[in-house]
Amino acid sequence: MLKAYLVQGHTLSSRTPADSERDAALHAAVWIDLFAPTPEEERLVEAALGISIPTRDEMQEIEVSSRLYVENGARFMTATVLCATDTDQPRTAPVTFILFGEKLVTVRYDEPRAFSLVAGKLSRVCSPAATGMTVLSDLFDVIIDRAADLLERISADIDALSHDVFEPERAAHREARTYRDTLKRIGRRGELTSRVRESLVSVGRLVLFLANDGEGGKLPKDMRGQLSTMQRDLQSLSDHASYLGGKITFLLDALLGMVSLEQNNIIKLFSVAAVVFMPPTLVASIYGMNFRHMPELEWVAGYPMALGLMLLAAVVPYFFFKWRKWL
Repeated sequence: MLKAYLVQGHTLSSRTPADSERDAALHAAVWIDLFAPTPEEERLVEAALGISIPTRDEMQEIEVSSRLYVENGARFMTATVLCATDTDQPRTAPVTFILFGEKLVTVRYDEPRAFSLVAGKLSRVCSPAATGMTVLSDLFDVIIDRAADLLERISADIDALSHDVFEPERAAHREARTYRDTLKRIGRRGELTSRVRESLVSVGRLVLFLANDGEGGKLPKDMRGQLSTMQRDLQSLSDHASYLGGKITFLLDALLGMVSLEQNNIIKLFSVAAVVFMPPTLVASIYGMNFRHMPELEWVAGYPMALGLMLLAAVVPYFFFKWRKWL
C-alpha cells in the first residue's frame, strides 16, 4: 500500500493516489509511506525520487553498515520498532526511514502504532512548513514514548511478580502449577524487556546517526536540540531496561532457588520416613524368619513385645530428628 502525505494549510492530508496522479502526488508529498509495498509501488517511488528502496531481506540485516548509510544524497536508516504494544504479545519489526531532501519515505511490513498516531495527529494540526524531518521527529517521539509506556507496564508486572515470589503467606502453600505459572510470567516479561531494549538500542543508533549528520550544519538548530533530547531519553530508557533485565534475572534465580528448597524439603520428608520405618522393618524381618530355635516364638508375650519394639524403633528416631531440629 502506498500513501502520500501532503501539507494542506495547517493539516497533513493522506492520499492513495490514482495512477494518473501518482507522479505529481509523490513529488508534492513530504511523507511517503510504503506498507508492504508491491514491486510496482517500489518501482514507482524509485523512478519518481531516483532512490533504491531496500527489500524486506535487506531491512532484516543486522550489520550497522547495512542499516545506516547514505546513497545518492539520501540517508537510509533502518530501526527495529515495537509493534502491537497494546496487546499481550508485542513484537518487533524492521522499519526503514529514508530522508531525501525535504521528503521522508518509510518502508515497513508491520503496523507500529506510532505511524497511525502520528498520521492522526498531523491530520488535525500540522505546521505549513512541515518537512520529512519534522515528520520523522514526530515518529521518533511517539516510538520512544510507547517504549517508555511499555517499560512502565513491565515494571509494574515485575513488582507484582516479586510480591508473589517473596510473599511469606503463600510461599508455604505453593503448588507445582503455581511455580510453573510464575516461571512462565517471568520468562514472558524477560523476553519482552529484551525486545524493548533491542528497539531502544536500534533507534538510539539511528538518532546518533542523524545527530552526527546534523553537527555539520545540515540540520536546523532546533532539530539538533530535539535529537539531543531524544538521545538522553533513549539512554535513560535503555538503562532502565537493563535494570529491569537484572531484576528479572534476580527473580528467576530466587524462584529457582525456592523450587530447589521445596524439592529438598520433599526429599527430606521421604528420607525421614525411610529412616523412621527402617528399624520396625528390621524387627519384623527378624521375627518373620521362622527358624525352629527362636525362644521368643514360644513366649506368650512375644507378639506384644515385637509390636512394642517396632513402635519404639519408630518413635525414637522421630524424636531424635525433632531434637536436632531436622524436622
